[in-house]
Amino acid sequence: MATPFVVGLAVAGAAYAGRYSIQAWNAFKARPAAPAFRKFYQGGFQPQMTRREAALILGVRESSALDKIKEAHRRVMLANHPDAGGSHYLASKISEAKEMMLRKSSNNGSAF
Repeated sequence: MATPFVVGLAVAGAAYAGRYSIQAWNAFKARPAAPAFRKFYQGGFQPQMTRREAALILGVRESSALDKIKEAHRRVMLANHPDAGGSHYLASKISEAKEMMLRKSSNNGSAF
């Protein structure tokens, strides 16, 4: 008499576990394709450099102090300087970003 009861409980438990698994699988498939946040900046350079893009290039905040901007420019330029095998285009964009952040740029764009 106890055996049919135990078998019934096992079948009911398996049914509930299967139902939960199907619901979890459907929820997993229905999740958004892209995360709600982006870890990295998507895409190349904008046609006209903005303060946001300049801050992203230098790796500082838009409201950073002048000494932090200069230190960030130095650090990024050392890694990407044309004399050290870096790109002339990237070096010009890094310098343009520094000028934009220091508010010396007249928004003429880069040389390239």
